[in-house]
Amino acid sequence: MTKILAPLPEIALSLIGSFRLACGDARGIGSFNITHQGFWRSFSAALIVFPIFALLLNVRYLVNEGDANIVRFMFVYLIAYIIGWIAFPLLANYLTIALNVHANFIRYIVAYNWASVVQNIFYLPFVILVEARLIQEDLAAVVGLILLTLVFLYTWFVTKTALEVTAIAAVGIVILDLMLSIVISSIAQGRLA
Repeated sequence: MTKILAPLPEIALSLIGSFRLACGDARGIGSFNITHQGFWRSFSAALIVFPIFALLLNVRYLVNEGDANIVRFMFVYLIAYIIGWIAFPLLANYLTIALNVHANFIRYIVAYNWASVVQNIFYLPFVILVEARLIQEDLAAVVGLILLTLVFLYTWFVTKTALEVTAIAAVGIVILDLMLSIVISSIAQGRLA
C-alpha cells in the first residue's frame, strides 16, 4: 500500500510545486516525482481532495429537493468521483500520442493530479457555500465566473508547461477536460433524476 500512496515528503514537495505553478512559476514542474511510481502515487491527490468533496456531497444532499435516498445519492457521486479521476488520464494518454508529446505524459498527469488539489482547495469551499445557499445568486455568479477562469488558466498553464505544447493545443486539452467533467457530472445527476 505504501508503494501506491505518496509519502508525506513527496506530497509536500508536490503541493509546493503545484503552488509554484499556480503563481506562474514554470520551475514548479521540477518538484514532481515523474517516475512510473510517482505517476501512480499522484492519484493520492484524490484522497486529499475527497474530504472536501464529501462535505460538498453532504451539503448538496441536505439541500437536494429530490427524493433519492442518501446511500444511492452518495454511491452515484462516489462512482462519478472515481471515474473523474480515471477518465481524463485515459483520454490524455491518447491525446498526447496524437500530439506527439507522449514522452511528457507521465509528467503531465503527475502535475495535473497534484494541481487538482490546489484547484479544489480554493474552488470546492466556494461551491459548498453556493450549494448551502449562503451566497447571494448574483455574487455567486460573479465569483464563480472569476474562480472558473482562474482554474481554467491554471490548468492551461500546467498543461502547456508539463506537456510542452503550444498555447492553442493546451486550450484544446483543457476544454476537452472541462467537457468530460460536464458529461460525467450530467450522467451522475441523471442517475438520480
